[in-house]
Amino acid sequence: MSKERHQRIYRKDYRPPDFLIDEIDLSFDLEPEQTIVGARTRFRRNPKSQGDEHALVLPGEGLQLRSIRLNGVELKEDQYTVEADRLSIFSVPSSFELETEVAIRPAENTLLEGLYTSGDMFCTQCEAEGFRHITYHPDRPDVMSRFTARIEADKARYPVLLSNGNRLATGELPGGRHWVQWEDPFRKPSYLFALVAGDLVCTRGTFTTRSGREVQLEIWVEPENIDKTDHALRSLKHAMRWDEQTFGLEYDLDVYMIVAVNDFNMGAMENKGLNVFNSKYVLAKPETATDDDYEAIEGVIGHEYFHNWTGNRVTCRDWFQLTLKEGLTVFRDQEFSADMTSAAVKRIQEVTQLRTTQFPEDAGPMAHPIRPESYIEMNNFYTATVYSKGAEVIRLYQTLLGREGFRKGLRHYLQLFDGEAATCDDFRQAMADANDAELAQFERWYSQAGTPVVTARGSHDPTAKTYELTLRQSLPSIAGQKPPEPLPIPIRVGLLGRDGHDLPGSDRSLQLNEWERAFIFEGVPDPPIPSIARNFSAPVKLDVERSRDELAFLMAHDSDPFNRWEAGQDLSKQILLEHVEDVIAGRELEMDTDLIEAFRQVLLDPGLDGSMKAYTLLLPSERLLAQEVTSIDPDAIHDARQFVLRELGLGLRPELLQTYEDHAKGSDAIEKKEIDRRRIANRALAYLVALEEPALIGLAANQFAEARNMTDYEAAFFNLVNVESTETEEAVEAFHERWKGDPLVLDKWFQMQALSSRPRTFERVVELSTHPDFTLKNPNRARSLLYAFSFGNQVRFHERDGKPYEFLATKVLELDAMNPQVAARIVSCFNTWKRFEPNRKENMRAQLERIGSEQGLSKDVSEIVGRALADEGAS
Repeated sequence: MSKERHQRIYRKDYRPPDFLIDEIDLSFDLEPEQTIVGARTRFRRNPKSQGDEHALVLPGEGLQLRSIRLNGVELKEDQYTVEADRLSIFSVPSSFELETEVAIRPAENTLLEGLYTSGDMFCTQCEAEGFRHITYHPDRPDVMSRFTARIEADKARYPVLLSNGNRLATGELPGGRHWVQWEDPFRKPSYLFALVAGDLVCTRGTFTTRSGREVQLEIWVEPENIDKTDHALRSLKHAMRWDEQTFGLEYDLDVYMIVAVNDFNMGAMENKGLNVFNSKYVLAKPETATDDDYEAIEGVIGHEYFHNWTGNRVTCRDWFQLTLKEGLTVFRDQEFSADMTSAAVKRIQEVTQLRTTQFPEDAGPMAHPIRPESYIEMNNFYTATVYSKGAEVIRLYQTLLGREGFRKGLRHYLQLFDGEAATCDDFRQAMADANDAELAQFERWYSQAGTPVVTARGSHDPTAKTYELTLRQSLPSIAGQKPPEPLPIPIRVGLLGRDGHDLPGSDRSLQLNEWERAFIFEGVPDPPIPSIARNFSAPVKLDVERSRDELAFLMAHDSDPFNRWEAGQDLSKQILLEHVEDVIAGRELEMDTDLIEAFRQVLLDPGLDGSMKAYTLLLPSERLLAQEVTSIDPDAIHDARQFVLRELGLGLRPELLQTYEDHAKGSDAIEKKEIDRRRIANRALAYLVALEEPALIGLAANQFAEARNMTDYEAAFFNLVNVESTETEEAVEAFHERWKGDPLVLDKWFQMQALSSRPRTFERVVELSTHPDFTLKNPNRARSLLYAFSFGNQVRFHERDGKPYEFLATKVLELDAMNPQVAARIVSCFNTWKRFEPNRKENMRAQLERIGSEQGLSKDVSEIVGRALADEGAS
């Protein structure tokens, strides 16, 4: 695929919009088969425009134009043209009112962009460029206007009609129909428009802002889900209070609405005042949602609420600036979740996710800066780089400026650009100005791709009683991008003495702004053990030479919770990678007893809570281990990890049994003490079941049968589907029979089986793909099987014969015909193809070429496949 099929868009080509819009009045006559959309739009020429001062070109896709009027006069056919993706009017005055009426077909809209139906509901998704599927419009974030929306529908089928802002009026119509008029008083871009209609019920609450205003809170769901909304409402109140207390930011409308939708491409959408959510991130009760689900719901509810200021009140000028709102808001939701749960555990989760998803992206064909320079399909750049690495870059500002400095900078930015569309450079400059700081070098974090490597080497001078730490940074060269320049990297360091305590004054944040710099610590009489990059102070890979004894020492004594966990991960990784080499070489595996003893200390440490123990005792995943080898052999990695897993289970068997017995019983409450208890109990159970002894498998079977909460139920089920036993098939049938009527829980049933490491998993995935409850039309269901299998099950997806690759390619092509966004996400599993051993590499290449040669391939999938085959990644 040497030539691109679709047009590439470049950041350098940005130009201001030719026309601005002051107001747009929309009308919707809702019917699933054909909805009529009217738009009365007030345009005026942009004085900053660089284009044709007379012509007007408006994007529009999947629209049937029924009428068009300019200043009240119907246009003749020779005054405009309609193409598949645009409406062009040849001559317009400097200011005018345009009226259009179009017909769209929501029930046929499998893209899930624009206006579509989800079951018996209407809903919208307009980010990034979905509004053009509703009506003709500039559909770009720097065109902001005030919206009104009149919605008309059958009252019996759609008694609830929602849109952004405030409800102005309602009325009855002949034929059992009714209407509602909405007005959003705030200017917004079209991507933030929202509409929902359906037979919905509401959980209501109120929130009193610190200035004394009462805000109505509404969580709208389908009637059968009304008992699963209490946690979402509590989470919303927590987020509103936190944003006031932390950043002084109040909500600005009279009502805040959330709607749960079953068919949704994303996790949620921050439409002004009317957030549309994937039901996965709203619905929860202990019987159906795990502890992790509860925490994820609170985090996503917070994320979308925080967008009200960092995304809505101030939006991004163009889509290249996406990290301006997403990276910033992810950072804000991370800080919120850390305060609501456990800061240490939350940081571990964040960094694990970054390393699992973003680091490979940085090293592969989709490598791009957090502010990309070009794209073919914008939906492909809602990436881990833009979101997760973008959040880490925002965290760098807070590390450098301090919490109060960051708060001051953020408020200055919001005051400067309230109601405007801004850029990443605007944010950086506002931070600098508010703190009288020099931040010009920070621009490199926005323009350079790749994960920096920081090498740390230390030397002790016993005579001078000093310790010198030399830090050196290096960055990969990315094909087609400028040579890298040194980044500003804060590295937080502490020095541990022989007693396991930090040396006085040694906990410092070192600023590495050049390629290499040495730092001197004074008053260090004996050689210390350095704790480097505490709390993961920068999104880098760390290269430090440390012995197993030093790692075990840090694992036992480091005062920084993250680095204590990190030491355990590094110790495990060293041992696991040696075993991978042994497996490949055919050598007999021998367990390192130091690791068993280190894990025993963690398991029995009374100073660690159950969650920290559970995460510290979790071995690095097979995907993370694959990043450490030059030629990936999934079988060798799996065999090595399974060996260590079993040996740890054998070596710690008495302690694990005692831990399980001590923590297996308790309440089902969603509170820290009980979450900690469940996490360590289920970690112990996983080690025990891995021994595949009937009595230990019986522990999981009993827990599965008796569990009253989904956390324990799911953990037991996943343990059972990872072993061969009679209890396994019984559990598979029992799970489905019990939960076949609950879509979100049934997603777990598909997902857990797709993640199983049993030898016949691929055959089972093929069977599940034809199951009556499986459908590609629902993004959650497609992801639960196909994404989970291809991204989460390294050993079974990468079978030597290549049949899983062929299967997935077929499903990607099927999915591309109905939902290219989801298809593109799934096909990205092939992005690392060049890093595998030769046989698997060639099998993956063949499927990429097969997909790439398909006629009519979407922009979404075409771009991913084209870049994978071109391999524009890091070198």
